[in-house]
Amino acid sequence: MPADTSGIIDTRFRTALRRLDRAGRLLKVRSKVDPHLELAAIISKRDADQAIFFEQVAGFSMPVCANFLASHANVLEIFGLDVEGVRQCMLRGCAHPIPPVMVERGPCQEVVLTSGLDLEKLLPVPFHAKGDAGRTISSSIVIAKDPDTGVRNVSFHRLQLYGGNRTGVKLDLGRHLETYYNKAKARGEPLPIAVCIGTDLAVFYGAVAMGAEMPIDKDELELAGGIKGAPIELVKCRTVPLEVPAESEIVIEGYMPPDVAVDEGPFGEFTGYNSTRMPAPVLDVTCLSHRKDPLYYTIIGGERGMLRKYILEASILSTMKKAVPIVQDVELTPGGSVRFHLVIQVKKTLPHHEGLQRNAILAAITSLKDLDWVVVVDHDVDIRNPLQVEWAISTRFEASRDLILIPAARGHEYIPVSDRGLRTKVGIDATFTQEQMQQYDRVTFQDVDLAHYDLTNTPGLLLHPALQEPSD
Repeated sequence: MPADTSGIIDTRFRTALRRLDRAGRLLKVRSKVDPHLELAAIISKRDADQAIFFEQVAGFSMPVCANFLASHANVLEIFGLDVEGVRQCMLRGCAHPIPPVMVERGPCQEVVLTSGLDLEKLLPVPFHAKGDAGRTISSSIVIAKDPDTGVRNVSFHRLQLYGGNRTGVKLDLGRHLETYYNKAKARGEPLPIAVCIGTDLAVFYGAVAMGAEMPIDKDELELAGGIKGAPIELVKCRTVPLEVPAESEIVIEGYMPPDVAVDEGPFGEFTGYNSTRMPAPVLDVTCLSHRKDPLYYTIIGGERGMLRKYILEASILSTMKKAVPIVQDVELTPGGSVRFHLVIQVKKTLPHHEGLQRNAILAAITSLKDLDWVVVVDHDVDIRNPLQVEWAISTRFEASRDLILIPAARGHEYIPVSDRGLRTKVGIDATFTQEQMQQYDRVTFQDVDLAHYDLTNTPGLLLHPALQEPSD
């Protein structure tokens, strides 16, 4: 697949669905499935793999889909690009944002409901895992505006259902939506928000951008437009003073009152642990709109990390190459929740490049505060192959001189062993010096294409005596 990102990338939700289906990347579950635990359990069996489409969800007429962006294979199929091409789309969004445009009408408002708003009856929201406190919308992209400046924010925040038209809203420390809510609360005013489910996938990536890519005075929908290469089309909400992507499958409108809270959680976090039960503000829903034939989307497991992978890697790599030119590539690893562990590939070609690999470790940690474990390897190591990375550590890393520790540095507060986010950062220099690279040659084999050989693993087709069953 080419890495040409000069034109428009069609990232619409249903286009992605059709592309995945044509490529054999969409697992269609035709059996009736219970949204209570069973649906999410099936998704977990294809975690970080195929997209899934549930045709029949017990108690609901609305199908459910998941895992669109859960794997490299899915993402590359949707974008029609290679890894570098997808990263270039992310960088294009950051460097050349495109403002959204207003349209008169959109599919997201083909059906509009302003009464009888019982979300538990209207939407097939799953009860995901055994430790969860209740049914939770995990794919909710929340749109709000700064009460002071009017700048729009687009971000993922889960919504726990509490019956009728009320949900809890999980606000993470330091996120822009929390800042907006606190500003409105200080004024004694409710904060209007709109929640999109199943929208343009460029908006997905805009919603996971962090402060380094999108400061608080920037609009993530402009980033989404830059990723797509075309403006995101918006329609006006029906009951709140906001605008939402016209192509969304489902839109929930409402207000977050300043003086109401509920106990939210536990819920299975991206770290693999259950969150604790904590107070959270609420959303009182005033409108639910959707397509005539809507699809519900849910996010669990590895997709939560993969969603951030490309934009974080693109941002880190861009920053690091400016500071440390010998950096070739980076890989946020699945085992590190695509957030906490990074592998860096460097190429040292001159004697004075020695030591820059350690600068790269520091540059990476500066680029993303959540990084706790950074491994740097040489250019001959495939950083997307964990066996090769471990091999490099086993043969090129000497702990007495190549282990770098940065005590009490700021990380992510969700890490259980941290002190409210404070943790020792670890750097591992698993690179050779130039002299060692010349001294120790790697074993190499001739390159062959197995397609040119007559191969089989069918039992009984080889007549060699060693494969014959002994006679009694």
